[in-house]
Amino acid sequence: MRGAKLNITGGVLASLLAAGLTACAGAGGEEVGVQIVPSAAAQATPVEDRRIEDEIIYFVLPDRFENGDEGNDRGGIEGGRLKDGYDPTDYGFYHGGDLKGLTQRLDYIQGLGMTAIWLTPIFENNPVQGPEGMESSGYHGYWITDFTNVDPHIGTREDFKTFVDAAHARGMKVYMDIITNHTADIIAYRECHDPEVTGGPTFRCEYRYKGDYPWTRRAADGAAINDGFLGDDAVHQTADNFANLTEPTWAYTPFVPEQFEGVKVPDWLNDTIYYHNRGDTDFVDEDSLYGDFAGLDDLNTAHPRVVEGMVEIYKDWITAYGVDGFRIDTAKHVRDEFWQQFAPEILDHASGLGIDHFHMFGEVYVDGQKPQHLARFTTEAGLPTVLDFAFQSSARGLIVDGKPGLHMDELYRADVIYANGAETARQLPTFLGNHDMGRFAGFLRESQPDMSDEELFARVRLANALMFFGRGVPTIYYGDEQGFVSDGGDRLARENMFPSRTDLYNDNDLIATDATTAESNFDTDHPLYQAIREFARIRTAEPALRRGEQITRLAHREDSLFVFSRVDYEAGTEIVVAINAEDEVEQVSVAVDGRSDAFTSLLGACAGSATAPGSYAMTIPALDVVVCKSEFGAQ
Repeated sequence: MRGAKLNITGGVLASLLAAGLTACAGAGGEEVGVQIVPSAAAQATPVEDRRIEDEIIYFVLPDRFENGDEGNDRGGIEGGRLKDGYDPTDYGFYHGGDLKGLTQRLDYIQGLGMTAIWLTPIFENNPVQGPEGMESSGYHGYWITDFTNVDPHIGTREDFKTFVDAAHARGMKVYMDIITNHTADIIAYRECHDPEVTGGPTFRCEYRYKGDYPWTRRAADGAAINDGFLGDDAVHQTADNFANLTEPTWAYTPFVPEQFEGVKVPDWLNDTIYYHNRGDTDFVDEDSLYGDFAGLDDLNTAHPRVVEGMVEIYKDWITAYGVDGFRIDTAKHVRDEFWQQFAPEILDHASGLGIDHFHMFGEVYVDGQKPQHLARFTTEAGLPTVLDFAFQSSARGLIVDGKPGLHMDELYRADVIYANGAETARQLPTFLGNHDMGRFAGFLRESQPDMSDEELFARVRLANALMFFGRGVPTIYYGDEQGFVSDGGDRLARENMFPSRTDLYNDNDLIATDATTAESNFDTDHPLYQAIREFARIRTAEPALRRGEQITRLAHREDSLFVFSRVDYEAGTEIVVAINAEDEVEQVSVAVDGRSDAFTSLLGACAGSATAPGSYAMTIPALDVVVCKSEFGAQ
């Protein structure tokens, strides 16, 4: 049964508050100071001693989180919104959030139970891009011009150091979002450029394939001139071979408009020889690796100088700030050979600085993705882990689309195909929505526009339970804990946490609250904040939920019902997690370890003992989760 109007009271709401949680400082709109005091959890488990699967990540866009310094809203640029990129009424422009604001709200983030913060790129961006009438700004951080500096709209290098130091003092890790695939849209092509327009490209440049436009320079009459370049296959990715690539005119004629000359840092990035210059990608075949991503200048990541340069850039950030890891943007659009060199060099450099826990996870984005699309980046490309888009798709299938529990089992059975099998799978960051695809609550509302607020809340809570108690590293998208319900993906899902002036955001109907995004949304009493906080507390307290082997106990063939165990054989612990995405109570008996006899409740109502050796009866309320623990020695 799907879409029923439910009165979710009692069971679900009571379980949220069962722990008697207290509010965290920083709620509401009051001024928040930076109190650099490690939490009890941080004191017990220092950053350097925590395994990757022990983390809980909070993902945030600094521009949309908190405005700690209104003086940098325009980035020190004069000339209005089309120069400085600042317009808090437009969802595609800078809104004023910054690193100082993020630092001021560390109480709020840590109070939610988060142990690590991943923030979108902080590097200096091209403030405004796009053809006339379609301009937008680099508030998100992915249009980099200076890879060595912090974007002045969000602060300074000193502000970033203050943030990292404050997070580390609390025992929290910091993951930088990095880009190696492209830079801002600076390079133009003569063939696609209107000389009457002073900006960059003025219309889309169709991709030109290597077979039609091979790696040769062209003479003035269009004739191909072969300088001895042998191509960019793996066997040819040498400095000697690329020295023969003398002019970047193999497909289009690239140039840098006068107002953009020398704008990129480091300076080598200003040379068009280091880019593919083949036109725009449509993300399908060859052009996925060689094409410009929405016009962004696509780096030739097979070129040894590009590999060397990017390694140098990101080593410097680790050296300067001691960050704990990288999230790697657009990883699938970069050559495998690049990652095979980049990843070990970065990890070795971090280890040499004493950061042995340094971690990297790549973005391999395809909506509705399968594990096999992801796993090859941990095997062939050699990245440590990737964002688990396959989990996101499967969780959405179970809780939004009403697919049977068998759907989740298919996901987890594929864990063996990752580089180190289940060990790698336990380190994959799992998530429900993000800044590109949209929010989980938005998927629910899109699928059933008339869904009651109670059911919407219950299903979002249930999805978080699946993420927190299953294998992987839970990753919360900022604002989800405040009931944000986006209208769609991309810019529609990048609302402000501080008071917004964007009408498109402020008319959204948030979950379980009368608030809107026109108000400050740092409410530590919000039911979703409390639910996530409780899930984080349970996960942090139970090693089996972080490191234990995951075993499917019941994957229903028809109902949206999924039961699994997390087993720590060394400690002698089994934790059974039952997820019921149906709108009626489910009663089941599931297989358990024969030594699991006496059970206690971690969440919800649990029977005190097994019904027989190896069998455990469970009652799971509608749209709810039950978590029961047994110690092998308890019988």
